[in-house]
Amino acid sequence: MDGVPEPHTGWTFLTNHARVLAAIADNPNIRIRSIAAHCRLTERAVQKIISDLEQEGYLSHTREGRTNTYRITPAKVLRHPAEAGLTVAALLSLLAQDEADRTTAPQQLRTARQRMPVDGG
Repeated sequence: MDGVPEPHTGWTFLTNHARVLAAIADNPNIRIRSIAAHCRLTERAVQKIISDLEQEGYLSHTREGRTNTYRITPAKVLRHPAEAGLTVAALLSLLAQDEADRTTAPQQLRTARQRMPVDGG
């Protein structure tokens, strides 16, 4: 084991759950060790996050030999009331864009927000 990742201080825009989900979206066969290194988390923290995501129906996995293959539920709606109506697919599409496409992200977010009810209901 390479040791515990260096801790991050201060706030960030994304939660660790979003980071883990994005890493899995990039590679459905990724190992927990690789997710931990990429997200700068411990393997135990990644295991807990994956468990959270599976319990809430955002993620499932199948065991193939010694490898897990993860499957994301793209139509699942995000949990926070402020993101009501926004799907996992919409979030991941923003996170997975190439740098050249980043200029279109604000418009995509505005479009997604326009489809969301203002009162959250």
